[in-house]
Amino acid sequence: MDYSRYEIYDFDNRSAFNMSTGYKERSYQNHWHSYGEILLVGPGDTNVFKVNQNIYELVPGDLVLIWPMEMHAIIDADREDSLVIQFSNAFMNSLFDLQRIMHFYRNLHVICINAHPVLASRLGVIAYEMKDIFFSDTPDRELRCCMLLMEFMLTLDRHRSEFAPELKAEAGNGYTEDILRRMITVTDYIKNNLTADDLSQATMAEMAGISKDYFSRIFKNVTGMNYNKWLNMIRLEKATELLTLNERTLTEIAMLSGFQSIPSFNRVFRSEKGMSPREYRSLFVGGHDDGETKEDA
Repeated sequence: MDYSRYEIYDFDNRSAFNMSTGYKERSYQNHWHSYGEILLVGPGDTNVFKVNQNIYELVPGDLVLIWPMEMHAIIDADREDSLVIQFSNAFMNSLFDLQRIMHFYRNLHVICINAHPVLASRLGVIAYEMKDIFFSDTPDRELRCCMLLMEFMLTLDRHRSEFAPELKAEAGNGYTEDILRRMITVTDYIKNNLTADDLSQATMAEMAGISKDYFSRIFKNVTGMNYNKWLNMIRLEKATELLTLNERTLTEIAMLSGFQSIPSFNRVFRSEKGMSPREYRSLFVGGHDDGETKEDA
C-alpha cells in the first residue's frame, strides 16, 4: 500500500458520516483512507473505477463499495450527479454485527444493477434518502444518516446468499462467528491499549485462546496483512490523528501511539507515509516545532 496517497477528510475525526456530490472533474487519483466509501454511479455511458488492482466499467445505478484502507481511483466517470457516502472506520467497529458484515463483504467491491436489480435498487433508494437528510437543515441529520447506513448494511447482509459462494471462495476460510468474535476482541483491545507493555503476537494469541500459528494465519485472512504490519498501521493511524491536533509534542505522540522510541517512530512514519512526522504535522498546523526530535534519526 502506498501510504503517501493517504487522504484525509476532517469529518473522520469528528463524526461518523459524510456525503458529497457535484464534482465536475471526471477523475480522481489513486488514493486510500481509513474510512470507507460507497459510490452510487451517476449517469453517462462511461463510468470507470479502480479498486485495488481491479478496474470496473459500470452503468448508472451500480454501486461501488470501498472498505477502509483500500486503494481506489476514479478513472473516468460522472462525478457531478453521482453520490459519495463516507463512513468512519470507528463507526463500523462500534458494533460486532457491522464488523462481521464488513469482514464478510471485504472482497465485494461492485453491486451491479443488472445482476442484482432488487438489491441495487433498494440500496439506491436508501442512498438517496441519506442525501435528502444530509443536505437538509435537520439538527439530527448525522444520527438519521447513520441509521440509514445501518439499514444499508443490513439490506446488503440479507442478500448474502447472492454473493456467498464467490465471497467464501475468495476469503478462503470457514471461520466460525466465535473465532471472528475473538479476533475482533483482540483487535479492539489493541486499538484501545496501544501503550500496553506487551502487544506481542504470542500474547494476543493467548488472549484469543488459540495457538500462535493459528492466530497468525487467521489474522492475515481477517485483516489482509500480517500482525506486525497491521500493528504499525494502527499506531500510525493514532499518530496521524494526534498530529493534526497540535496539542502534544512529537515525543508524546510517539509514546501515546505505542512506539518505543523516537527513532523507530520516525523511521516507520517516513517509510510508510513518505514524509517525517514533523512534515506531516506542518500540513495541518503550520509547522509546529517542539524541538524534541531529530526527524532523520
